[in-house]
Amino acid sequence: MPKDGAASPSHWKAFASRRRDPATKREAVLQTAAHLFLEKSYGRTSLNDVAERLNITKPALYHYFRNKEEILLECYRLGTGLIEEILNEIALHCGTGLEKVAAFIYSYANVMTVNFGRCVMRLDEGDLSSEAFAEVRTYKRKIDRRLRSFIQEGIEDGSITPCDPKIAAFSIAGAVNWICIWYEPEGELPAEEIASQFARTLTQGLARTTTNGGEREVSRQEPLP
Repeated sequence: MPKDGAASPSHWKAFASRRRDPATKREAVLQTAAHLFLEKSYGRTSLNDVAERLNITKPALYHYFRNKEEILLECYRLGTGLIEEILNEIALHCGTGLEKVAAFIYSYANVMTVNFGRCVMRLDEGDLSSEAFAEVRTYKRKIDRRLRSFIQEGIEDGSITPCDPKIAAFSIAGAVNWICIWYEPEGELPAEEIASQFARTLTQGLARTTTNGGEREVSRQEPLP
C-alpha cells in the first residue's frame, strides 16, 4: 500500500473490471478496510472512506457487506481461521510441548504483522455490538485454550517447568498481541526475524532446567508448510 494512503492499484482495479469475480472484489474491500482501520482506527473509518479509497460508490459496497462491523468481523474470521490452521499443523507435526509453544509464538507473531491481524488486535471492543463482541470473545478463547493445552503438554512431557498454564498463556498472548501496536512494515527487522526472536525469548522462561542447572535449548522455529 502506498505511503500516501491511496488504495493500491490491485484493490481498486478489482472494481474497475466487470470481469472480476465477486470473491476478488470482496477481498479488495477487506484489504482496503483493514488498511484504513490501521490508518484512521476502526471508530473513525466510515463506509464512505472505504468506498472512496476503492473509487466506487457506497451502495456498491452493500453487495458485499451490510455494514462496517461485518467487514471487521470478516477480517477477524480470516485472521483466526489462519491461526487455527496453524495450530492444527503444530499439534500434528511438532514434538514436545515446548516446541509447540515456540511454533505457536512464531506463527502468531507473524499474523500480528499483517494488516488483518494488526487491525483486529488494535480494536476497541467497546465499538462492537453485543453479538459481535461475543463472537470475537469466542475466537479468543479458542486460541487461548489451544495455547494452554500446549503448555500443559510441555509440563507433562518435562520440556516445560511446572507453572500455571493460564498465567503463562496470558503472559505470552499479551506480549505477542502488543506487536501490532509497535510493528512497522518498513522497520529495520523483517517480520520473520521478529517472530523468531519472540519465540526464543518467550520460551526461555518456560524451558525446564536440566539437572546440572543448564537450560534446555530452544531451537529456532521455522514457518510451517
